[in-house]
Amino acid sequence: MNRFDAIIFDWAGTTVDYGSFAPVQAFIKAFEEFGITPTIKEVREPMGMLKIDHIRTMLSMDRIRDLWTQIHGTPWTEDDVKEVYEHSETAILEILPDFASPKPYVPETIEKLRSLGLQIGSTTGYTEQMMKIVAPKAAEQGYAPDFWFSPDDVGGIGRPYPYMIFRNMESMHLMDVRRIIKAGDTVADIKEGKNAGMISVGILEGSSVLGLTESEYNSLTPSAKASILDQAAQTYKNAGADYVIKDIRGILDLL
Repeated sequence: MNRFDAIIFDWAGTTVDYGSFAPVQAFIKAFEEFGITPTIKEVREPMGMLKIDHIRTMLSMDRIRDLWTQIHGTPWTEDDVKEVYEHSETAILEILPDFASPKPYVPETIEKLRSLGLQIGSTTGYTEQMMKIVAPKAAEQGYAPDFWFSPDDVGGIGRPYPYMIFRNMESMHLMDVRRIIKAGDTVADIKEGKNAGMISVGILEGSSVLGLTESEYNSLTPSAKASILDQAAQTYKNAGADYVIKDIRGILDLL
């Protein structure tokens, strides 16, 4: 008998879009249109959250908050949050079709998990409109979970709230959170899983936490690679991760 009934994965940076670069590019472009160039660190820190919450979190960062007031003459407001978000949404919808390719080892690992009798669910920080671009493109290239839910399916209450996970469980007809694993590539993913009461797993290679392209990662020296992997693993553990795995194949070792 299997120890687990299902695995619930994130999307960008976990199963598709190596390095989770689609949202990064969109957020940078949106803020630049308002006179602010955010750093990669500032963009990646809230990664995994509902996108409008991501914008709000960035605007609350000291440097960006002060720059906004300096450039625009007044502190940011909720209307500003919505305006920046709309710019980011336009940007990401334009580029998403090019950022839906499955990461290495994903299709074959999903096939193996299904052969062992596990269901495959998924949650995301993308909106439903975004997912209607990403999901079909990923399916064309060999990755299609049994279910996906976006924050739009749970009243706009995204991670770290666990409600998208519970919608997956409802669709899977599962009731025991102890028999489900949540896997992702951001702090928000880990917290989502822990808030649902289940085992949470951080994936290292191609993650938002690492923030490297595949070629950048592969060009690192062994010692540099070991160092950044260790730092990323610590980030996951600090968020409450039960396990940290190198790539998606590591899920098989947890069953």
